[in-house]
Amino acid sequence: MFMKNKSLSLLLFLALVTMISLEPRLMSAAEIDSKENISLAMRKSSDYFRNKLAVHGGYVYYYSLDLRERWGEGKAGPDQIWVQPPGTPTVGLAYLSAYKATGDSFYLDAATDAALALVYGQLKSGGWTNSVEFNPKSKLTAEYRNGKGRGRNNSTLDDGISQSAIRLLIHVDQAHQFQNQKIHEAAEIALNALLASQFPVGAFPQVWTEPVNKVAPKAGNFPEYDWRTEGRIKNYWDYYTLNDGLAGYVSTVLIEAYEIYQDPRYQQAVFKLGDFLIASQLPQPQTAWAQQYNYDMQPIWARRFEPPAVTGGETQDVIETLMKIYQFSGGEEKYLKPIPQALAWLKKSQLPDGQLARYYELKTNRPLYMTRSGKDYSLTYDDSDLPRHYGWKIESKLPQLQREYNFLKTGKQQATKTNRRELSLRVKTILNNLDSQARWISTSTGERLVGQPKFPVNSQYIASEVFSENLETLSAYLELLKTH
Repeated sequence: MFMKNKSLSLLLFLALVTMISLEPRLMSAAEIDSKENISLAMRKSSDYFRNKLAVHGGYVYYYSLDLRERWGEGKAGPDQIWVQPPGTPTVGLAYLSAYKATGDSFYLDAATDAALALVYGQLKSGGWTNSVEFNPKSKLTAEYRNGKGRGRNNSTLDDGISQSAIRLLIHVDQAHQFQNQKIHEAAEIALNALLASQFPVGAFPQVWTEPVNKVAPKAGNFPEYDWRTEGRIKNYWDYYTLNDGLAGYVSTVLIEAYEIYQDPRYQQAVFKLGDFLIASQLPQPQTAWAQQYNYDMQPIWARRFEPPAVTGGETQDVIETLMKIYQFSGGEEKYLKPIPQALAWLKKSQLPDGQLARYYELKTNRPLYMTRSGKDYSLTYDDSDLPRHYGWKIESKLPQLQREYNFLKTGKQQATKTNRRELSLRVKTILNNLDSQARWISTSTGERLVGQPKFPVNSQYIASEVFSENLETLSAYLELLKTH
């Protein structure tokens, strides 16, 4: 789902080093290791991004080179920013990394602008929807806490939306030593709303508008009815959800919130989430997890192309999350107990090409797909005619997950050190791809992009994801230079 940077081989101009000549050349290895030159490139690219691309302090996914068009999931309005990654929170967190690496207040100011843009778009329910509209007359507004919008009040955990917004707010709050009243208050409200959205069993819904129902906990099980034709729930987003990495996103937010504020409520919420992940593991022959569950802890339908099924992606995310919670708990064994059977399921479920299917049929474990005719979807075992708007197969992380589990169980892991040479080469590529206007330009090859805009092949654009990844990498390299 993530794009590859297809930047043209545009060279870094000598202005980054000498500020005199504009003749391009490749930088030498010695120059790459120069803190000053890396810092200059970071500042010039960030100046461009903040001063040319920010709208009300926030960002979208993509920009045309002439800056006349902006895209989130589809075209963005002139006063619209995106919350869903890799939008405003992603860019803001990259600024924070640069601030920590350089100490330059410019980056903290830029991250603060992004955080305040999110404060503006915080819903009355405490979280966020996928975008923020600053024009109060627009139909794209929502029911903002500031009273300047109207519409829905649906805070969502889908695709890491509210989670990423909260992460930016709490880290900016910490950077300001909790003295920025607007940001501190918004972070507190958001975290309280997140806690209120957690079910007694430890699960979270995909969407909330108010505190959730107090439902009695149950263990994961298979539905007894014909799930192909029965049991469809219109408002599936109100039920237990693991779709799109929800467990990983939420656990990260709660752990970081606990580390920053030392509030035991966040710690307990992490443990409750871990308990839900244990309880929601399905029994044999499919000791894995589904995208979403009803209150009886049975897999259920979501969208028309998201059937009740065991899912490869969510299962991998849950395994990663359980290991994270195990470490956070100080070694509580119960969080590792479900993992061996889950790893065994992953191993037997890999496709001939080594990938995993997104969906596996309940009980039979046959890879399950969809065909599409207009708006109608039909279940199939055949993967030859898949709808292109959705990822039906995913990368298997089994080797990495197995290694991490073995380490946690035995404490034995091959020592890994940051490879300075490899990172230096990455830095060199990043710097040499920066153009004369301090932009990283991406070129479409027809690959699937976040938000799926219909970019013609060979068209060029600026991507927030590329900027953020590059700024994070350069910041990491500066941090490495500090220790060597």
